Amino acid sequence: MASSTLVLKEPKATTPTLIYLLFRFNNQRLKYSTRQKIHPDFWNEDKQKAKETRAFSGYAELNTLLKNHCDVAHDIYRTLINDKQVPTVKNIKSGLDEVLKKPLQNSSPKDFIGFIDNYAENTTKSASTKKQYNQTIRLLKEFQEKTRCSLTFDTIDLDFYEKFTAYLAEQGYYLNTVGTVIKNLKVFLNEAIEKGLTRNIAFKSKKFKKIQEESESIYLTKDEITKIYELDLSDNEELCKARDLFVIGCYTGLRFSDLSKLTEKHIFDKGTKIKILTQKTGELVIIPLHTYILEILKRYNGKIPEVISNQKMNDHLKDIGKQAKIKEKTTLHFTQGGEKKSGTYPKHDLISVHTARRSFATNAYLNDIPSISIMKITGHRTERAFLKYIKITQEENANKLLNHPFFKS
Repeated sequence: MASSTLVLKEPKATTPTLIYLLFRFNNQRLKYSTRQKIHPDFWNEDKQKAKETRAFSGYAELNTLLKNHCDVAHDIYRTLINDKQVPTVKNIKSGLDEVLKKPLQNSSPKDFIGFIDNYAENTTKSASTKKQYNQTIRLLKEFQEKTRCSLTFDTIDLDFYEKFTAYLAEQGYYLNTVGTVIKNLKVFLNEAIEKGLTRNIAFKSKKFKKIQEESESIYLTKDEITKIYELDLSDNEELCKARDLFVIGCYTGLRFSDLSKLTEKHIFDKGTKIKILTQKTGELVIIPLHTYILEILKRYNGKIPEVISNQKMNDHLKDIGKQAKIKEKTTLHFTQGGEKKSGTYPKHDLISVHTARRSFATNAYLNDIPSISIMKITGHRTERAFLKYIKITQEENANKLLNHPFFKS
């Protein structure tokens, strides 16, 4: 009879340690490295597998891989017996190497860059996501060239993570930009595992994480939106269309990807509501039309203003905000190049297309619309994700609570 056991190389280590397969048969023992590592804190010695905990998100993939090692060893042993051959440590190890170390799907495990190039080129994701993917690939190529290291599926480990994130910080990138790059890298690696191109799951370690900080961004008050709405832009048709589309965003909470495909066909119930399937999440949202939107539709004979590019729209909005005298000084704090920094800007310089969505969520919240009702429109599935969109100051929060019965009793 043959038996297999999975053990840690250093059970008392304070850092990730190798996992070994011990295969016993006919009074012989083969000690075989799985080439996988795990921190002892996440190892269940009794069950000989990774603990099923959110603290170690890669447990399912690792346990499947380890089970495969055991199954392959037993299959090799049975095949030798059936073929009337004598099982030995040497021929079982040779069989394991042949199965577990051979190239997968006739694809070179070193062709990591080629794979991610192809993935980004053929993705069906939005243009903005594709742009993020291409930036990530560009930075990986730069890192490879400047550090003279060869990036393969097998070299993407914690050591690479520490060097790569340090490199990005040295190049002066914002902390959240670094986080986005790591997030995209994880997307690439998950896809590679799905396609059977690698067995390396080092990137699923909790230390191989998307680093981020709470982003500081503005919202426009109802009075500021009104200033923009009432601005006379009759001498500039393109600015006028950008302004009107932005105001529609301020009172629908739609992302630019959904605003850009919005047509009169999405307006129903006698012109009082919008119904649209959102592109990013696939959520069907129904939104009542604000008075400003109804007036805009009248000006365009029931149609939605013509859409321009996201970048041009952002440029126009800063100009529009400046003309509307939205110039309050706003200080933002951020991490850049590994250092904590801050900057003070006139508010109109910080207006972007996405400001509309944040303004919708925040103004609706300040006007006592229940969170669940706002989330039905914004498409957020959790209150935690939704609350990130609420951008109110301590004073605004206090003013909102001032007339609450709790403070009157």
